[in-house]
Amino acid sequence: MSACQNGAVTRPTNAPGPARAEAGFRPAGRGVPHPDQLVDAEIDQVPAAEPTRLGSRRTLAYLGVCLVLIGLNLRTVFSSFAAVLTEVTAAGLPGWAVVVLTTAPVTLLGVFAPLAPQLARRFGAERVLLGAMAVLTAGLLLRPLELPGAGHLPALLAGTAACGAAISLCNVLLPGLVKRDFPHRLGLMGGLYTTAICASAALGAGFTYPLFSATGQWTAALWFWALPAGVVLLLFLPLAAAQRHGRHQVAGGGVNVWRSAVAWQVTIFMVLQAMMSFSVFAWLAPILRERGVDGGTAGLIVSASIVLQMLGSLFAPAVAARFRDQRAINTAVALMTGGGFALSIFGPLDWVWVWTGLLGLGQGSLTAVALTMIMLRTRDGHTAAHLSGMMQGVGYGVGSAGTLLVGQLHQATGSFAAAGVLFLVIGSLAAVFGYRAGRNRFVGG
Repeated sequence: MSACQNGAVTRPTNAPGPARAEAGFRPAGRGVPHPDQLVDAEIDQVPAAEPTRLGSRRTLAYLGVCLVLIGLNLRTVFSSFAAVLTEVTAAGLPGWAVVVLTTAPVTLLGVFAPLAPQLARRFGAERVLLGAMAVLTAGLLLRPLELPGAGHLPALLAGTAACGAAISLCNVLLPGLVKRDFPHRLGLMGGLYTTAICASAALGAGFTYPLFSATGQWTAALWFWALPAGVVLLLFLPLAAAQRHGRHQVAGGGVNVWRSAVAWQVTIFMVLQAMMSFSVFAWLAPILRERGVDGGTAGLIVSASIVLQMLGSLFAPAVAARFRDQRAINTAVALMTGGGFALSIFGPLDWVWVWTGLLGLGQGSLTAVALTMIMLRTRDGHTAAHLSGMMQGVGYGVGSAGTLLVGQLHQATGSFAAAGVLFLVIGSLAAVFGYRAGRNRFVGG
């Protein structure tokens, strides 16, 4: 979703008790925990998954560093490609491939999300995360390769797909590990981990074009991002490899979220915000460059917008949780996001920092309140986990249509003007469904 997807921060309650209990789950009220800190993909395991085996407090701190560093690698694949999309296209990349490369990784986030809990039951969350980081590193290394007789396209497609699949697994499993292993430090760990996710998007947007300028090769600029992923892989390897994992089954019963009107309203709200959010990753830098902004400045503008996303995601959930329903804030931030995106395309270029700042604050707030609906519209952690899975699968899968539509409209019209109208429509629809999702009702009655 936004740069801080799986990552907006509020101040959760640090309740005592077993690490696997639903500590801190509060469906409404002040201090509501952010869903990405507390929704646990492994909550239905029987027997419950045990915390990571650690020998000392120093090892626990080492695990925390590893989890934060994993988060620091989860968005660079999106923002780095967008930063040099003009140069990649100039190297002979066909138009259809641009559309696929900006759409497929987002779609794969939804496709692979349901597999993460199954893999965790079979191999353990730590080892699945380790495998995901290995696939991510391999994908980042593969992405810029030029194959003899085939050019860059096959490696770009395969590498980008591998990255999307790997990030999907990390998206789903990391929040549960933070909850399981740091039950009394959720505020600190949640803040560090989610800030790292935001920072990864900002770093990819801000530093990729300068890397291209320094090396003169877009391939070198993209290759660079395999380095931090590889370092984290090596750091996390000893911890993950040392874990033992028993046999687990999935518990049955509970609310069927797929048959709940409230769940569908929340999910469609998420889909619409995702359509705008991932379009920021894929197209904001190309939009600015088409308007005449140089590559370096465009990267800085996108980075600044992502930093403002972080501010929105920090404060919006706390505001939303103060009220019995969230209709007003959901509607406001949806219109703010759609309007900010359209103004980034149509507004006077002299004010582009204002338009993209409005977009950043709106998008960060929109993603955060959409995710907060998981907690506010459910009564227990099991239902919240099921709703989160539904929202991730449908939200990422259908939400990727946003980047697809922008690419198709640009190819058909030769400009981003039609996309600006599209974002106004999507923002308005998000306001409608955000209003409905914001009513004080619960999944399952």
